[in-house]
Amino acid sequence: MKPQSIGLAAAVISAASFGTSGAFIKPLLEAGWSPAAAVTARALAAGLLLLPFVLLSLRGNWGALWRGRWRLFGMGVIAVAFTQLTYFAAISRVPVSTALLVEYLAPLLLVLATWVVTRRLPRPAVLVGSVLAIGGLVLVIGPGALQAVDPAGLALAFGAAIGCAVYFVVAARPADGLPPVALAGVGLLLGGLVLGLAGAAGVVPMTATFGDVPLLGAVVPWWVPLGVVAVFGTAVAYASGIFGSGRLGSRLASFVGLLEVVFASILAWIVVGERLSLLQMLGGALILAGIAAIPAEQPAEQPVVADEDEARPLIAH
Repeated sequence: MKPQSIGLAAAVISAASFGTSGAFIKPLLEAGWSPAAAVTARALAAGLLLLPFVLLSLRGNWGALWRGRWRLFGMGVIAVAFTQLTYFAAISRVPVSTALLVEYLAPLLLVLATWVVTRRLPRPAVLVGSVLAIGGLVLVIGPGALQAVDPAGLALAFGAAIGCAVYFVVAARPADGLPPVALAGVGLLLGGLVLGLAGAAGVVPMTATFGDVPLLGAVVPWWVPLGVVAVFGTAVAYASGIFGSGRLGSRLASFVGLLEVVFASILAWIVVGERLSLLQMLGGALILAGIAAIPAEQPAEQPVVADEDEARPLIAH
């Protein structure tokens, strides 16, 4: 299998895994968990689950952690903690659909950033793919997301979009000896600790209940849905996403990441009975068409060449 095919498969697995979060976190939120508490628990649990794999992958090469310190900082503090904090602050002011729509403009931010950095107009295929994918995103999330809302809420959602874009850039950076699973595991632990400190300082509300919750027509302990999200929606999602981004480049990986909203809608239909509309199915098709139109980038491990198809590094290594 070609590296790009493997990367694409990993990116799709990541999007599908991320898509489990909403459907399985919802029972916890309805039981009294605050969003910040749920995110902190999933990040710390997933980081601990990945810790044995992190240690195995490093094989005592602790210098890789120091060389990759800025990637770890970007992943943990910005991609995990900052993105989650700004997103949840945004949904306290604007509808969830609006916040999601703004946050998932991250692929466009990467296209625009590449345009500014390289001073070269993106290829027509990139522009067409962007229009198709974002149009599909609007249909999947709901045209009602396009409405006049609180400017502060929009600004916070845009902050989450920047954090999301940073995730793909950090994930696509040259490894320099830092394995993808190490970046995912340590980043999640760092992000979870930052979120926990924010909760302890009263920046975000931290509440949780530990009783049984309804799930798939049954009543289960609270740790069952949290475990599903920690394993699949966080540990597998981040590890496979970082692996895929390193082979696809930040731009294409970010567009494949839009499939998360499609998978999330399908799982919400299966798990909590939220039915898919014809517009949502059409939106999913448009997202797929947009992804198909986006050309792949040169893998991050190879030298950067000044070509219009490549996204030059956007943050320091």
